[in-house]
Amino acid sequence: MNFSYWELKEWFTNVDFTVVGSGIVGLNCALQLREKYPKAKILVLEKGVLPQGASTKNAGFACFGSLSELIDDLKTHTEEEVFNLVKKRWEGLQLLRTTLGDNNIDFQQNKGYELFLTTELYESCLGEKEVINKLLKPLFSSSIFTVESNKFNFQNIHENYITNNFEGQIDTGKMAAKLLEKVSSSGIKIINNIQVKKFIENNEQVVVETNQTTFNTKKLFIATNGFANQLLNENVQPARAQVLITKPIKNLHIKGTFHLDKGYYYFRNIDNRILFGGGRNLDFKGEETAEFGQTLLIQNKLEEILKTTILPNSKIEIEHCWSGIMGVGNQKKTIVKQLSNNVFYGVRLGGMGVAIGSLVGKELAQLMK
Repeated sequence: MNFSYWELKEWFTNVDFTVVGSGIVGLNCALQLREKYPKAKILVLEKGVLPQGASTKNAGFACFGSLSELIDDLKTHTEEEVFNLVKKRWEGLQLLRTTLGDNNIDFQQNKGYELFLTTELYESCLGEKEVINKLLKPLFSSSIFTVESNKFNFQNIHENYITNNFEGQIDTGKMAAKLLEKVSSSGIKIINNIQVKKFIENNEQVVVETNQTTFNTKKLFIATNGFANQLLNENVQPARAQVLITKPIKNLHIKGTFHLDKGYYYFRNIDNRILFGGGRNLDFKGEETAEFGQTLLIQNKLEEILKTTILPNSKIEIEHCWSGIMGVGNQKKTIVKQLSNNVFYGVRLGGMGVAIGSLVGKELAQLMK
């Protein structure tokens, strides 16, 4: 495309900072840069019509880890590492709420519940409950995990489940819209439908080549998470998450966020509907993809669990399905690094973007001295 003189001058000339990705990380990075450099020319590039990654496609869980997940994490991480993971997620959630305001993201602390398919798994987690509560006690005023009976009348699960008293939920669409609004109102320019193909560092500038034009920027910040390896050589694996949502359900009695089968399935209430996602464990290899879409294997399983476990003996209609792309790896710790003098990146959020995205964006901006 041949841009006009005016377009090149206004959008692509004398650019101080360019952020690739308009998700939670990229937009928070841009906001932090604006705060530190109020007169800088800041550009955010987004390849999608809307944020392309998981920021507008996630389930809206304001969570920091279910009990079984944290127990599993202790098998591959030290106690200090697990504590720091939860601390970062918790601090990230508070930063998100402070930045945007609870009303603007429809934050509700309706608790989180972990459901168990077998007595064996329930008792195994129950035996470690106080170990995790004690480990995380410095972060919270009381025990995080407690036990409740099946008050939602789910079927084909253990009669008790583990309650997370500090877990909440947000409206993902409202969160993303408010964040985009906040960034735009600060004078940061956001360009959609533009994809970065490659970049080359040239002395004190970075040459950014896109599918629309090529321009120079003083500093480049990459915040593309699950799509990171399209620009970086890093240990980040794309992981697709498939999601469905029902039509409105009359007298829906379910309220909160729910984790099933070690968190491989997750559901919640929203607008008198059930939003239900997961099933990646049915085909790990097939879901290691940056391609959007659904598979019959996973969609059929989601519908089966919905009708036999979550809302048995109820008439349920599926209204819509979609997928999002997460960035995962062999470690839960995010990657926030300086690649070179003028290039920085923050990726691999491990499916915890709502919790840690704001904080990772802040850390990314702070890498530049």
